[in-house]
Amino acid sequence: MLTSRDRRALRSHVLAELIRLDAQIESLTGSFDDIVEAATQSNVDDEHDPEGTTIAFERQQVAALLRQSQADKVAMLAARERIEEPGYGVCEHCQGFIGLERLLALPSATRCIACAS
Repeated sequence: MLTSRDRRALRSHVLAELIRLDAQIESLTGSFDDIVEAATQSNVDDEHDPEGTTIAFERQQVAALLRQSQADKVAMLAARERIEEPGYGVCEHCQGFIGLERLLALPSATRCIACAS
């Protein structure tokens, strides 16, 4: 099972990921706002521009990345809470140890690699 040292490493990792995700969300939000503002200030018909991607495409791409970053943050916050629980690191399916390496890679994991496949 997880030692106190393992839990400390996981807490540090999750905290670093939360900081990274906050910066990513802030950056993506700024990019999204810039795209929206650029579209409102321009009357270019980008939907029929054969030279490149459309503003709508770029906006939707950034919006999808932003949604994924926000979902990742929610999962990371939940993992941060679960790290302190006695059952954290135990596979919900086979009751085996998930593994520290897997938890460091995916702190929100609830199944070991064998059961996740």
